[in-house]
Amino acid sequence: QVQLVESGGGLVQAGGSLRLSCAASGSIGSISRMGWYRQAPGKQREFVGTITSGGSTNYADSVKGRFTISRDNAVKNTMYLQMDSLKPEDTGVYLCMGETAMYYYWGQGTQVTVSS
Repeated sequence: QVQLVESGGGLVQAGGSLRLSCAASGSIGSISRMGWYRQAPGKQREFVGTITSGGSTNYADSVKGRFTISRDNAVKNTMYLQMDSLKPEDTGVYLCMGETAMYYYWGQGTQVTVSS
């Protein structure tokens, strides 16, 4: 079992920055990849980006160059999403994902609202 808890969401003006965190607990050694997804009201869940246990990252085209995913090198149970140059269309609930060989685990999400 893996538990994921997001934090760091909030309200920010367009052009601003936010840093989200995802703390993993439980069987963290079984996590091969972690990632971020987001869901806006009335829309489907959308891929934001992922990071492997080796540190390789992959991003959606809509956030490439503005968002950066990293992991805590000391402990490796915390993932971050640095969001810069935020746009109103980045508004949504941001969810942390942890992938193991058997399951995808999800956090409860943290709200990000970008005002124009």
